[in-house]
Amino acid sequence: MKKILIALLLLVIFSLIALCAKGQEKKINIIPFPVVATNPTVGFAFGFSPGFTWYMGDRQNTSMSSAVASLVYTTNKQLFFSVRGNTFLEGDKWNLLADLRYQITSQPTYGLGTNNRSVHPLVNNDDYDFSETHYLRRQEMMEYDFIRAYLTLLKKHEDTRFFYGLGYHLDVIYNINDHLLNLDKEPQDITNHYRYNTLKGFSPDRNTVSGVSLNAMFDSRDNVANPYSGRYAFASWRANPKMIGSTKSSSTLWLEYRDYFNLSEERPRHLIGIWTYGWFVTSGDVPYMNLPAIGWDKFSRSGRGYTSGRFRGEDLVYTEVEYRFPLQKNSDTLGGVIFANTATASSRTENVDLFQHVNLAYGIGLRVMINKRSRSNVNLDYAWATNGSQGLFISLNEAF
Repeated sequence: MKKILIALLLLVIFSLIALCAKGQEKKINIIPFPVVATNPTVGFAFGFSPGFTWYMGDRQNTSMSSAVASLVYTTNKQLFFSVRGNTFLEGDKWNLLADLRYQITSQPTYGLGTNNRSVHPLVNNDDYDFSETHYLRRQEMMEYDFIRAYLTLLKKHEDTRFFYGLGYHLDVIYNINDHLLNLDKEPQDITNHYRYNTLKGFSPDRNTVSGVSLNAMFDSRDNVANPYSGRYAFASWRANPKMIGSTKSSSTLWLEYRDYFNLSEERPRHLIGIWTYGWFVTSGDVPYMNLPAIGWDKFSRSGRGYTSGRFRGEDLVYTEVEYRFPLQKNSDTLGGVIFANTATASSRTENVDLFQHVNLAYGIGLRVMINKRSRSNVNLDYAWATNGSQGLFISLNEAF
């Protein structure tokens, strides 16, 4: 299964590269990018993450397409392989969004909702009467394998920047090793992951979410890798019926908005960017690890300052503001950023409401423009969170 999946992903990559490179007007630009980074999720990471930019038609009426691939190994014994891209066909008549991942990974979890405690529930009850739960301040480490295959095709509406279309989305999380779960001792150690999945009727070892989506997008950004102007809005309602492979039927809603406000007519790189999204379970139940969580957006850019999945719940709202500015008087090679983000998540099982608790992170960053034609940046960000978490985050292209 793993070998077949990797072979299919490689086939997709090489097919896209061949398609994009066909013809001079579709020449692909490749940015080789070694990865040496550290953050709370991975420890130290080593590998490569090349970026790709190209045009599928006349640059006068066709937006730049971009993709980022990665093959990374970490000191936490994690393996990440992914291809994530945004392709505009000739004349922007069609837009293809892809998010393909295979991971052997691990991450700590902290329960649901954005309350200030990191909880590890201990239960001494064979019938799992969780009303007897008490808590220790402790994170819960989990190991698991993860497969994601998302493909969304959008059609442009007449001569506008509005797109609409359908998508297919598959998430499979399996080989789950919940380190702190111990059902053999007295009292039993029951983790948040086990508790939630038991209450909702999911397996603690493996779950699948397979769904189709209805999507609407408005995108007037002047550049998808590093916008100076324009705005972006995206709405996606996803139905995950059991009949097409989901462990249980459910539906979710994603709402996202980005905007960019220039502060100087002479230096378009001097701007304020705003990014916000809401992610909601709208019907049924979703497995614990598939619930809305920071760091689980398409390019895993949300939540700088926190470990991926630090805040999770049935409802999640995230907002980030970033001040971007040039560091050179007559050149855009070097730039800086100052950013802050907030996250709030609910827990319907714990009666924690959205916006009941809001967590803050903030940081600074350096930008090095390594391709002025595509405006591709190498990003080095250091972020701090109000709960004491911090880390260095290295990436290609702007965070949003």
